[in-house]
Amino acid sequence: MRIAIASDHRGYTLKEELKVFLGKEGFTVEDKGTSAEESVDYPDFAALVADEVSRGISDRGILVCSTGVGMSIVANKFPSVRAALCADLQTARQCREHIDANVLVLAGSYLTDETAKIVVKTWLETPFQGGRHQRRLDKIAGIEKQLFGS
Repeated sequence: MRIAIASDHRGYTLKEELKVFLGKEGFTVEDKGTSAEESVDYPDFAALVADEVSRGISDRGILVCSTGVGMSIVANKFPSVRAALCADLQTARQCREHIDANVLVLAGSYLTDETAKIVVKTWLETPFQGGRHQRRLDKIAGIEKQLFGS
């Protein structure tokens, strides 16, 4: 599985920790930036990951900023991206089971490294349940088609 990952300056430290963790877990990780703790604009980096997931270049994406809210907003502007802000194991599991979330967003200022790793691992290992949940994803895809075309 290919995972694109990015952060702003507030999520940089956690992003770097997660890259090591993901590598040890056997995932292919594509770091889309930022490369330091100097202030940057989160939309630039959220867009890089969301675009890769939207176009199918990466299977999934992980974004980290201070609260996770800004990057969630940006990522969800891209067709076929279902970005979910998760702070705990239950949310990580349910966003995969029910909405097949393909971008995970984390709050770098509020999660410990260990909690973030548990959330990431749960999110990566939880399969989509399909069934009635697929019907709902089909409705989301219909809205995207109506708004953005094919």
